[in-house]
Amino acid sequence: MTYCISGRPLRRLLVASLTLTAPLALAACATAPAATLADAAPATAQAAAEPAPLSQLVSAVDIPYESFTLDNGLTTIVHTDRKSPLVGVTIYYRVGSKHEPRGRTGFAHLFEHLMFGGSENVPNFDIPLEAAGSTSTNGSTWYDRTNYVETVPTGALDLALFMESDRMGHLLGAVSQDKLDKQRGVVQNEKRQGDNQPYGLVEYKIADGLLPVGHPYRHSTIGSMADLDAAGLADVRKWFIDNYGPNNVVLALAGDIDVATARPKVEKWFGDIPRGPDVTQLAAEPVTLDAPVRETMTDQVPVTRIYRAWTTPSLTQPDSVPLTVGMYVLGGLASSRLDNALVRGEELAVSASASLQQHEQIGFAQIQMDVKPGVDAALAETRFNQVIDELIANGPTEDELTRAATDIVSSQIGALEVVGGFSGKGATLAEGKLYAGNPANYKVELQQLASLTPADVQAAMQRWLTRPSYTLQVVPGERTEDGATMGGWGDEGSVPPPEPDAKQPVPEIAEGPEREFPPVAPVGKLTFPEVKHAALSNGIGVSLARRTAIPKLSMSITFDAGTAADGGDKAGTQSMMMSLLDEGTATRSALDIAIEQERLGAAIGTGTGTDSSSVSMTALTANLAPSLELLADIVRNPAFVPEEVERVKGQRLAAIAQQKASPIGLAQRALGPLIYGDAHPYGSVGAAGETSVIEALTPEMLAAEHGKWLRPDMASITVVGDVTMEELLPALESAFGDWQAPATPQPEKNFAVPVLPPSPRLVVIDRPNSPQSVLMFGRVLPLLGTDKGQEALELANEVIGNGFLSRLNSDLREDKGWTYGIRSSLSGVQGPRAFTVITPVQSDRTADSIALILKNMKEFPAEKGVDETEMQRVTDGNIRNLPNSFQTNGQVLGALLDNQELGRPDDYYVNLPDIYRGIDAGQIDMAAAEYLQPDRMVILVVGDRSQIDEQLKGLDMPIEYMDASEL
Repeated sequence: MTYCISGRPLRRLLVASLTLTAPLALAACATAPAATLADAAPATAQAAAEPAPLSQLVSAVDIPYESFTLDNGLTTIVHTDRKSPLVGVTIYYRVGSKHEPRGRTGFAHLFEHLMFGGSENVPNFDIPLEAAGSTSTNGSTWYDRTNYVETVPTGALDLALFMESDRMGHLLGAVSQDKLDKQRGVVQNEKRQGDNQPYGLVEYKIADGLLPVGHPYRHSTIGSMADLDAAGLADVRKWFIDNYGPNNVVLALAGDIDVATARPKVEKWFGDIPRGPDVTQLAAEPVTLDAPVRETMTDQVPVTRIYRAWTTPSLTQPDSVPLTVGMYVLGGLASSRLDNALVRGEELAVSASASLQQHEQIGFAQIQMDVKPGVDAALAETRFNQVIDELIANGPTEDELTRAATDIVSSQIGALEVVGGFSGKGATLAEGKLYAGNPANYKVELQQLASLTPADVQAAMQRWLTRPSYTLQVVPGERTEDGATMGGWGDEGSVPPPEPDAKQPVPEIAEGPEREFPPVAPVGKLTFPEVKHAALSNGIGVSLARRTAIPKLSMSITFDAGTAADGGDKAGTQSMMMSLLDEGTATRSALDIAIEQERLGAAIGTGTGTDSSSVSMTALTANLAPSLELLADIVRNPAFVPEEVERVKGQRLAAIAQQKASPIGLAQRALGPLIYGDAHPYGSVGAAGETSVIEALTPEMLAAEHGKWLRPDMASITVVGDVTMEELLPALESAFGDWQAPATPQPEKNFAVPVLPPSPRLVVIDRPNSPQSVLMFGRVLPLLGTDKGQEALELANEVIGNGFLSRLNSDLREDKGWTYGIRSSLSGVQGPRAFTVITPVQSDRTADSIALILKNMKEFPAEKGVDETEMQRVTDGNIRNLPNSFQTNGQVLGALLDNQELGRPDDYYVNLPDIYRGIDAGQIDMAAAEYLQPDRMVILVVGDRSQIDEQLKGLDMPIEYMDASEL
């Protein structure tokens, strides 16, 4: 668990981020007997061929709430949702990076890190919450606000409120120089991690190009290295006193709670915290450039990327919604103008997009294009600008407007599933209150959306996008900019940098009275949706978990294939075939498919995992029948048109180049062949594939791959959502029932190939100009994913590296500050499992980090077995947070698919609490001793050899070197 976001995610739509997680619809847990087609009733409302009208969809978006304000100014919003015994706790402070003074950029975000380091009565913020079953324990900082979120079992609500109130009212006595220094190191490694990516410095350049020095939105939320070095304890104290008073806070409680219960709890825990100064609202208007500005930057990137950007109005200004729709039509829809003209049409680009980043006082419109290799960039840019100008001049069509609006509203309906976290209903209400003074501001936006005309969109785009723009061209070459010096105030060249933190002591502060932790109530038995089974007339199995939280469903049609079907010499073939399914069928073009999805409010995607290939869909229940008809055509009748194949091949080759430009991408491509061997089905470079394999593929080869692996006798259908089996089965029968298997035998994957014998190796890939090294450790275990009884091993992995409180993360991040995060994992495959560890670390600590990781792994359990706190966290804590794992249709669908792939029963997760309760410390230690030791691991390092070679020699290990071009 990482608890900090640097402020880089985009606020793209009308409310808070639309990443979907959601509450679980409670139902009796059971596995129902299989139905047959004859048992099914005729389809009802789903038989309609026309999509549901936009007005009907908008009316489905509703988040009722009540609110109250304490005498100290703290505003609380309460939304009741009894579908699951969970409460999302969401706190927004009205302060962000725009409030930082010169010389202290990045401080709001650094302070957010410190808020997790413990308060006067809470030594560690994460341990009690995880032990109580909290998930999504996190925080983030952006220009306008800082927020903190956790979703807890209902019985742990008092604990969450106690802890949030303790750091709001009782923080400073617990903040030390040591804590500040450690979190400063973590934040600086977060900055290095972002800067180290291809195009990682673009954010700084665009902000510098659009806004003058001193504008509150100019400097980045992550800040500059010099400013982070300068932050001291006096700054911590001033920031807290000036900004973190309850009168600057919106608290949202959403879920299994009501206002009558919430009010006395909030008064108890927060009522005695005194008001503080009101946060000052700064002047921060959009800026119109005097003339167009153009810059070129070289970077270690595979293709030329061109950006055009403008500042735009605040998210509450009337032009915000029409601009959002205009950017969707231009480059947000699958059928966008840019895609149609530049990617599908004239094939001048491998990708193109447009987005609107919205903030309280300003917005950023950004349009970008990746030029297709071999195409003249100037020619591509001319056409790029023509497409933009055409839409600005003439506006969208009525159909484009309707499709964009339907797509937006469908996403909003999906967002209703979740109560907490960054994207839940609590965040939607809190942001409405914070930015618009109205928790229901989302309704204002949706009503405006439903009434928009093409002329409204045209007028808004003309008002804002005919102004001079900032254009940035990033071209392949040597990186000449230094990210460490970027992101700050902007006058660093003319004003001396701030003095580094001199670690001057600050006066002692009187701590408040001691406060006791409230008890945590027990959790009830986990409930899980009832799973029903049926079969179509051609034998395709159907599984359904009905959930009625929202009028949508999620489904997957899954085939026994995956990247393992490629073998060692066909890497990328299966995923290329899957990616072409929605690029045209016998009766629909790629554009037809994109447009139809948008009209239906559906989203269809293809995926290639290790052991299976799938086509997934989310659809509005009202549009189920036409959505299924489209899905079936994509699955059954791909055309593999030569022109489309060549276009997608070009995009895939560009994606491989992008992967190779990323340090993490290089490590991920290299590890499989190193630990499995390139002849093993799991030993390829991954789903992206090999360049030579992709280049050689023909339409005929892809059609043969489709016929070989995507057949009804190797398929299963799994559905979760608002539909009954009586409604679903006839609709599926109509779409898939007449699909017959070929006479040829089912293909098989070759798992007879032995894996490489595990042996220690240190392999280095040189990546010049890297401020961090990516470390990846891996070995294959003598276990299959389908072997039973591996839960103790999973818990041992949580202890060592899978989680924020794991030993590796606690040591390398929280204690040493050498990384932004480290994670260990056990691969979820049917065949031989792999144990891996991955982390980016600052370059000057590459060898030290390797040695420390090895030390931690060797000590578990030889010198340090699982302790009582760890044991409670990974057993009882996991039991308590299981309901959080099944909040959304997508989460339940993923659980059902995992059960199917690994041969587990439908009620596996219902029985998991009893399995955890039956595991003792000795079993966890034994699993760690047998499977998680580092003595036979491959250690892969991707970094700048000029900075790391001397360090690595000190490890006294033989070193091999691998050329990145070989991958």
